[in-house]
Amino acid sequence: MDIRFTESRPSTLGVEWELPLVDRGTGDLAPRAPAVIAAVQERLGDPDRVTEELLTNTVEVVTGVHDTVGGATSELAGIIGEVVDAAEPLDAQVMCSGTHPFAVWDQQEITPDSEHYNTLIDRTRWWGRQMLIWGVHVHVGIDHRDKAVPIMNAMLAYVPHLQAFTASSPFWGGTDTGYASNRALMFQQLPTGGIPPAVAGWGDFETVVDDLTKTGVIEGVKDLRWDIRPSPGWGTLENRVSDGISTLHEVGAVTAFVQCLVTALSDRLDRGETLPSMQPWFIRENKWRAARYGMEAEIITNAAGDERLVTDEVHDLVERLDPIAERLGCQQQLHHLDTMIAEGASYQRQLRVAQENGGDLRAVVRHLVTELRESL
Repeated sequence: MDIRFTESRPSTLGVEWELPLVDRGTGDLAPRAPAVIAAVQERLGDPDRVTEELLTNTVEVVTGVHDTVGGATSELAGIIGEVVDAAEPLDAQVMCSGTHPFAVWDQQEITPDSEHYNTLIDRTRWWGRQMLIWGVHVHVGIDHRDKAVPIMNAMLAYVPHLQAFTASSPFWGGTDTGYASNRALMFQQLPTGGIPPAVAGWGDFETVVDDLTKTGVIEGVKDLRWDIRPSPGWGTLENRVSDGISTLHEVGAVTAFVQCLVTALSDRLDRGETLPSMQPWFIRENKWRAARYGMEAEIITNAAGDERLVTDEVHDLVERLDPIAERLGCQQQLHHLDTMIAEGASYQRQLRVAQENGGDLRAVVRHLVTELRESL
């Protein structure tokens, strides 16, 4: 199979942010996305900036292509502001986390008249219907297809960093799961979800896609739901690790982190270096540790098996990436990762709010709604 890679300007950005809608009175999920999407598309005059998702309680906000993180977050703020305004007369509010604190999966509506989503649910059945989860995807442009797979493989070492800092799904169906990111383990139950398989280069990637297509596992590249994947049509590497991120500032920080990491790895390839990679069993273990322990995870940092607290590792990475961030114009956003270390991740804030309110998870929803709105 010959898969064409649309080469992009290096380090360009695009962000996709999945946003659940909740009822103003009850805090439960509200199936009002179709009306909200129609209203926002009419206001913006652009059908590509807000789109439907698997469930009718979700609006996906999609940026255009940007050179800077600031440009992407500015566009996100404008679009989400329109979503908030469109939801208001429908008694709906906007929040974001990896899972809803207490909503029940079997009471949610599948987006109608979507062959793509109907096929997904028909194939995955109970596990597919359980996917009451949200995430943020960050695309970074790559200037040559032969860089895509080496950078993807090297980026797998940073899965726990991204997972820990965006962990926002401690609750599932009203239960404290004990995990910082329950979403991470839910999503990998899909047949093409989770950590990508070992792929040696672009030709190997084409073989994998060909094999999966021939055997009916996927219809095309878009059905690969790997945590990190090449996106050939856009000419990007796409980070799909992140839980639903609760504030615009945190989206900016994570976007800057991904942009700087991909750029640093691309620069090393340009210098003729071979990028490092880790054993698959270390990568899987790191993902589990970050999902379980979040910011308190002790992660494996290299192929030799050295371990370190994930927050210490990220703090040092911010310093090492600072020259690249200066070049890309995202120093402020990248250094917000240190603020996140000081203030805690979304899962920690949610657990604290629940404790302060005697376990009332409606208070957690109100907190998430307020936090997102104030960050805009």
